[in-house]
Amino acid sequence: MNIIDLTINKVKSFDFKRFIKEEGALITFLVLFIFATYRYDQFFTVLNLKNVLRQVSMLGFVAIGMTFVILIGGIDLSVGSTLAVAGVVAAKLSSYGIAVAIIIPVLIGIILGVTNGILVTKLKIVPFIATLATMLGIRGIAYIATGELSVGASSASPGFIQLGRGFVFGIPVPAILFVLAIIAAVLVSQKTKFGRHVYAVGGNEEASRMMGLKVDKIKILVYTISGAMAAFAGVILTSRLGAGQPVAGDGWELTAIAATVIGGTLITGGVGKFTGTFFGVLITGIIQNMFNMQGNLNVWWQNILMGAILLSVVIAQSQTSKVRKAVSS
Repeated sequence: MNIIDLTINKVKSFDFKRFIKEEGALITFLVLFIFATYRYDQFFTVLNLKNVLRQVSMLGFVAIGMTFVILIGGIDLSVGSTLAVAGVVAAKLSSYGIAVAIIIPVLIGIILGVTNGILVTKLKIVPFIATLATMLGIRGIAYIATGELSVGASSASPGFIQLGRGFVFGIPVPAILFVLAIIAAVLVSQKTKFGRHVYAVGGNEEASRMMGLKVDKIKILVYTISGAMAAFAGVILTSRLGAGQPVAGDGWELTAIAATVIGGTLITGGVGKFTGTFFGVLITGIIQNMFNMQGNLNVWWQNILMGAILLSVVIAQSQTSKVRKAVSS
């Protein structure tokens, strides 16, 4: 059999429907990217692409943590508030140097994440209610601690400022850190025992317990990761803006959930991948960028478009789930 025949056979055996379902985020990203390139002259420029990458990076960190949580069948509504508190603390500590301004806020995020995990596992509170309560409480702390005012970051720490505004070989530092975080998340989820356990718990929690997995410990670790990632995003956002704001991250939890689900992670848990989350985050950034360039459209149309894409993905996921149940039965 020659090369041409082999190629024809591979094309015939290729499952296009499965490819579309599994790589829907990549396809959607490419469609939006091509459309934006032809529709807006300023879109496909180095300056604009750098701005898009910088803008989506902070959301990207939050979405990584959210993906871990959704993979176990949970939800974390507190990430936006955690981002705000961490950002305010980072601004207050920025004069002590970049290490202190990163480590302390991330430790706070870890503590908040552990708290969510304990509420869900030990106190058996539904994740939606538990994280909704902490979302409200943490946001209140941010407002009280700042008097509802922004907290300026010290300009005496150039390293801290460069964290959000700097470049390495012309690439924004936040974008580099986001890509590194995605790579780390992919390796953890695919190459480690913890990653396999996360998928197992999300797929069937009771079966995981019967297999001897420490389900509560896994859940607490996952919420800890979510808190840490949200806090780190808050640090970078404060560095970029030059101030910690108590209103920062408002609504980001919903956008992070949308980016994760658009990336192909099932909201019921057990199925998903971080490369999909990566493209889901880029999709949100491109949509926002297109609306900014359009200029004459109401900003709420952005939410309508995001909602339509999200709804389409969820419908496709539900149909896939029905097929899987039918096959398994």
